[in-house]
Amino acid sequence: MKRAIFKSHGDPAKMIEILEEKDPVPGPGEVRVRNLVMTINPADLLAIQGQYGAQPMTLPATPGVGAYGVVDALGHGVSQLKVGDAVLPVGSGLWADAVILKERMAPKAPAGCDPEQAALMRANPATAYLMLTDMVKLEAGDWIVQNAANSNVGRMVIRFAHELGLKTVNIVRRGDVAKALRSDGADIVIIDEGQDMAAAISSATSAMPKLALDAVGGSATEALGAAVMDRGTVVVYGLLSGETNQLNPRDLVFRDVKLRGFWLFDWYRTANRQKMHDLHSFLEAKLAKGILQTDIEARYPLDHVREAVAHAARDGRNGKILLKGNNDA
Repeated sequence: MKRAIFKSHGDPAKMIEILEEKDPVPGPGEVRVRNLVMTINPADLLAIQGQYGAQPMTLPATPGVGAYGVVDALGHGVSQLKVGDAVLPVGSGLWADAVILKERMAPKAPAGCDPEQAALMRANPATAYLMLTDMVKLEAGDWIVQNAANSNVGRMVIRFAHELGLKTVNIVRRGDVAKALRSDGADIVIIDEGQDMAAAISSATSAMPKLALDAVGGSATEALGAAVMDRGTVVVYGLLSGETNQLNPRDLVFRDVKLRGFWLFDWYRTANRQKMHDLHSFLEAKLAKGILQTDIEARYPLDHVREAVAHAARDGRNGKILLKGNNDA
């Protein structure tokens, strides 16, 4: 088998390399999955750079939190899966053409789905949906605001919010993405040009947002905190700026603005089987309707992981970068 590893932190295109090993053997309750598609997310690049909040305990480490694969070996006691089943691995370390997973961490992929879209089905759409439904109680007509709105998570937030009857303010740094966001259902798109963001949001909406979603950190968190209503909530789920989150004491103390974090891996780590089933059923239904359709800019064989991560780090991309396993589907 082959897997991507990094032995120290730094530029992902320089740190990442391919390691060849013997195929792993599943133990009791485990399955071996041959990954055919692997996703590259900002968190993966930040982890290699040493800037992600949850760093691997030891190095070398393998990145990757999204994949589509096929079960090709079973450990003793596996009862819900069989060899040949297509699955969507849950966990980390998925930039490998073979991985060992507990059976419950290998939910079946939707029947007849596109492998690439299925690989992208869980991480970003699940993050978007759970932030809209699990953080605060929202009702139709409520406003939310988010930065990095042209990211894959951001676009899923817009689509789900539109279905839920929520109104969205969407902050981006590029004017050329506004049309696509409006086609997703965005109500307001604001180009960040260094203006007073709280004032810009207030002038664009009929009511102050109840919820803000922050993928950037640093001063961007403070701007969102100033923009939400009294007792509103800012949810931090990304660290794109690499800066410590800031919140003005006036908003924290006198307006009771709440600052929370969201990490999908932790949700999966603590969710029971029924919650996981419900989430996957929801995402499968949305995938079948095309609501989760994600633009893909390029695909690279796993052997070309350095070129892939360099491409993923470029500014101005208009789609995801994927890794493909050697047994390409």
